[in-house]
Amino acid sequence: MLYRISFLFLCFPIFLHAQHWNNADKKLIKSLQNHIQFLASDALEGRRAGTIGEQKALDYIIGQYQAAGITPMGANGFIQDFPIDEGNVLTSNSFLKINQQALALDSSFFPISNSGTGTLISKAALSLNENKQVWFKDLNEVLEENVGNPHFDMTEWLMTTSAEIKQKGATALFLHNSGKLVDNIQYYKYDTSKALPIPVLYITKEGFANYFNDELGTYAIEASIQFEHPTRTGHNVVAFIDNHANNTVVLGAHLDHLGYNEDKHGLDLNNYVHNGADDNASGTAALIELSKALHKKSPKHNNYLIIHFSGEELGLLGSKFWLEHPTYHGILNYMINMDMVGRYDTARKLSVGGFGTSSAWANILATTATPLLTHYDSAGSGPSDHASFYRKDMPVLFMFTGSHADYHKSTDDWDKINYEGEKEVVRYVQDIIKNTDGLGKLDFLKTREAAMGRSTKYTVSLGVLPDYAFTGVGLRIEGASQGKLGEKLGLKAGDILLQMGDYKIVDVMNYMQTLSKFKKGDKTILIYKRGTAETKVDIQF
Repeated sequence: MLYRISFLFLCFPIFLHAQHWNNADKKLIKSLQNHIQFLASDALEGRRAGTIGEQKALDYIIGQYQAAGITPMGANGFIQDFPIDEGNVLTSNSFLKINQQALALDSSFFPISNSGTGTLISKAALSLNENKQVWFKDLNEVLEENVGNPHFDMTEWLMTTSAEIKQKGATALFLHNSGKLVDNIQYYKYDTSKALPIPVLYITKEGFANYFNDELGTYAIEASIQFEHPTRTGHNVVAFIDNHANNTVVLGAHLDHLGYNEDKHGLDLNNYVHNGADDNASGTAALIELSKALHKKSPKHNNYLIIHFSGEELGLLGSKFWLEHPTYHGILNYMINMDMVGRYDTARKLSVGGFGTSSAWANILATTATPLLTHYDSAGSGPSDHASFYRKDMPVLFMFTGSHADYHKSTDDWDKINYEGEKEVVRYVQDIIKNTDGLGKLDFLKTREAAMGRSTKYTVSLGVLPDYAFTGVGLRIEGASQGKLGEKLGLKAGDILLQMGDYKIVDVMNYMQTLSKFKKGDKTILIYKRGTAETKVDIQF
């Protein structure tokens, strides 16, 4: 471990030399390291919102503020609770066994979103449909039969077919797809469709190859399919520095991460703790130290509202909830968000988002010096909590040192953080705050769309702003960016995107995956809903 720490400091950018650190800088670097090392330790189990790991993070953050004498501003002391709807999920005792071998959920099989429930024991063959047995259907045959049929709808086919085969004695329907035609079968936990009359399971290509490789064989099938609709509680931490000023600056960072990847937002293995050192123990640590510094001595023409959001990884839930249920009711001036500020290097630079959300930012940032190489992005939207405030017409800045190979992986650990670089981010934000003092309330400007994710998996975009908190089927948008494809198509706030080409859209993550199927110049169709009316339009990226 000592070797790894020594190597870490040797790898800092050239401009950062220990011999130039003053005592305050040394103390700040040490404090940042202590915070991140604790918050990103295995003991916190990835800080998934609404878990014991999140509670340990809360206790730590609150302890820091109590020790510093900073005032609480939550609904209950420092805390603001908010609900997290987990949707419909299989119960822990649900299972599927083929010839006594248990299949892994997701990789080998998954239930249709509105599958019927039940327990079954069956002897079944792929090509025989017998009474009181499981029936199989190759969706490739169904899709080939309906090529060119504009009225074919898979959801309707599933409802009709499952009802028909139940009458003929089927106890369950197992689906698979032997071809390359897109079937659009996917699990959506917020599906509110009427339940199918029998269990309907989808066997993935991997699962079918591994467990149903004998076309003429008979398979012993055991299954129990039951659903539950759990909820859990997330927690924001809110504190306040009162200078008795007219306006209040919001300083934010999210405290949650992915846990053991239970919510399937990670990019590597499940069941491994995702410590989230950069995402976002780095921003949490920076906010703690920034808050302590402002409490000791701060510019006096603003108050400072400090919010550690939870539920960011689930769709900005904590920041949206706070804005809908504010625990402070003064006049909010602007918001600075720090998310992934721990991996600065001269190749990635420091990205400063929100540059275009106020006419004041250009002069403020021009007069704020930093040794960090910076890149400015005008957009006020984006996949972090500042976007929630931007959508409430508030100027924002977003500090972000760039994505990297460890993003949303179990390898995002504390010993990969550039602590000297993060120290400079904290100093930079301090100076920005100082340079806004006395300017009064900053004006607000609308900006273009920002990228929706932190990894570049797609090269095209509609140019729409997603509503991350929408839990219906599809992607509801909050608007279309000026000059982008969505605006040219006439898309408006409240429209729900349902399908692009052959691919149905069920949520934000699925929309991003769908975009990755297209490249610039491709032509396809877009189906969206406005009110109760569905519209189909031709598009070209």
